[in-house]
Amino acid sequence: MKDLIGFLNRLEENKIYYRLNKIRDGILVEIAVPGQRWEVEYLKDGSIEIEKFTSDGTICDETELNVLFQTFSN
Repeated sequence: MKDLIGFLNRLEENKIYYRLNKIRDGILVEIAVPGQRWEVEYLKDGSIEIEKFTSDGTICDETELNVLFQTFSN
């Protein structure tokens, strides 16, 4: 817990936006920075897992929403 609180304090000190959520057996810190989204998981067993999602900078218009629904709808 001490590591998590220290990490959150560091994000706040550096004015980096984050959001907290519970996932699996831990706490998920979702971080949004320009062109990237990070998921940092502080797990019950004390381990930390980090997954990064990056953008290639492509900006789409509203027609891309059709791709979203066609690709990911049940």
